Amino acid sequence: MSHRSLLTRAAAALAVGAAVLAGCASPAETPATPAAPAADGAYPVTIPNAYGETTIPAEPTRVVAVGFNEADFLLALGVVPVGVRDFIGEYDETARPWAQEALAGAQPADVGGTEINVEAIAALEPDLIMGVYSFMDRATYDALSAIAPTVGPVSADGTVGWEEQTRITGTALGREEQAADAIATVEQAFADARAAHPGFAGREVTIDLPVNGVAYLLGADDLRSSVFTGVGLTVPEATTELGPETIGQLDSDALVVLGATAEDMAGDPLFQSLPVVQEGRTIFTGGYEEDFNGAIGFGSPLSLPYAVELITPQLAAVLG
Repeated sequence: MSHRSLLTRAAAALAVGAAVLAGCASPAETPATPAAPAADGAYPVTIPNAYGETTIPAEPTRVVAVGFNEADFLLALGVVPVGVRDFIGEYDETARPWAQEALAGAQPADVGGTEINVEAIAALEPDLIMGVYSFMDRATYDALSAIAPTVGPVSADGTVGWEEQTRITGTALGREEQAADAIATVEQAFADARAAHPGFAGREVTIDLPVNGVAYLLGADDLRSSVFTGVGLTVPEATTELGPETIGQLDSDALVVLGATAEDMAGDPLFQSLPVVQEGRTIFTGGYEEDFNGAIGFGSPLSLPYAVELITPQLAAVLG
């Protein structure tokens, strides 16, 4: 199953109510980003993406974020978006603790959830639309590009690492130096965790994402694995859907179960038969409304250090 299909199925499983509707709330208008520190000579700048190239003629002041995690990358570089896309599901991203200081009380307008609300975006009169992690299709990209320069997905499957997404955002905003600083801050948080826990080096962790009774073993191609590889652990290369014959692939030095409690998994005999479960080397991150699950879902320069602080003590407890 593709990363995009897995994201869609997981989002559907997490959604509250029958559907996620764009524009259901009318938050206070977020003011345009004030004139800020774009580097001299930063514009015009052209950024390639999966659908062509986007040229940004001048420093943007009204930025809309249509990627699921895009707002965090803007905030990390000092730009408060005027519109954001809903993160989808049970997690209340409006209260995410790692972003509150950067938001400074702003309430960006809602511009969609499962689908992007093109009309709502047009009404905000943006001068830049960021959708690096949006999984938008070509038709949506074309519709948004008719409104303002739009930075779309950079790969055919829509996936992108947090470092590359930070750099792209920095280029679009004329803040490449700030982007480099943001990356260095995350890398330092990872380095500090590795130094404090040298026993993590080379140990294998498996990450189980249960969706509607199906187990997905997340790999390095899923952004939610970034915090684990960052602190020195290894994960499989690619995300895999597991069945009864392959559930044993979850057995490893440590198992992390996302979006579930021990009680949620108590009735699954195959899961309970795994040595990593029987021997108490399993971490349950709780429901999707929990901050850790939100933090690794955003996978951003703001959320990753926060996630490291939450998960490192738990990993140390099961890995010894």
